[in-house]
Amino acid sequence: MKQQKSYKDKSGSLYLVPTPIGNLEDMSFRAIRILKEADVIAAEDTRNTKKLCNYFEITTPVVSYHEHNKETSGQKLIQALKEEKVIALVSDAGMPTIADPGYELVIEAIEQEIPVIPLPGANAALTALIASGLPTHPFYFYGFLNRQKKEKKKELLFLKHVPGTILLYESPHRLKETLGLIMEILGNRKITLCRELTKLYEEFIRGTVEEAIAWSQAEEIRGEFCLVIEQGELQKEEDNWWDALTIVQQVDHYVEKEGMTVKEAIKRTALDRGIQKREVYQEYHIE
Repeated sequence: MKQQKSYKDKSGSLYLVPTPIGNLEDMSFRAIRILKEADVIAAEDTRNTKKLCNYFEITTPVVSYHEHNKETSGQKLIQALKEEKVIALVSDAGMPTIADPGYELVIEAIEQEIPVIPLPGANAALTALIASGLPTHPFYFYGFLNRQKKEKKKELLFLKHVPGTILLYESPHRLKETLGLIMEILGNRKITLCRELTKLYEEFIRGTVEEAIAWSQAEEIRGEFCLVIEQGELQKEEDNWWDALTIVQQVDHYVEKEGMTVKEAIKRTALDRGIQKREVYQEYHIE
């Protein structure tokens, strides 16, 4: 077990700094101060971050850290942290590591016993959820679905019986296809489409999936979307088809009958049974 006391000393630290999802006024005083005081800002897109820095008169050097260079850039950042530098990690918008790069850097910093210090701030999914008109507890954040239609169907099959409101991200040019698949697999549930959150053209489209499809066919689709989807009917205990199966047999069923990967099948089995994924993983691989 490792214990982190975030502010015990002045050694190198990795700060996770949220940035506005649209409205620059959502930048916190503390976030601005940390970006000014850091030795380096690691950014998903340096051009976007430099615009933010210019607006708030932040002169800290900005370096690139994104999905395609995270291995090489990450090692340089870890070395800087070992040299007691303070690094602020930001994404283009919202929380670092939430549907954005940064997770691997956080894990490596923790392994090296370098303090990882999060700041609170803007997040598109939670912003959408609280104004959606759908239950806010429990909820299940999934992020972006796979771009490939076949894989997207598998993911929606997994989400079909999730016990909670579902939060998805989607791009404008894939919205129509995704809504069609949601209707096909999840059914005509209540849904809220949220676009341009915190911006001038912020919009919430509340209704059913069927109504959302009709809207998408009649309107020009612009902006990134967050989809907030009503929880479906939960399977009753007496309807648990897997009760007669072992954990291994249930995982094999999802792999062989529903085309899931072993990883997906383990996750689904754990969700069905209300147990931890590691329990299913250990049982399956021991067998």
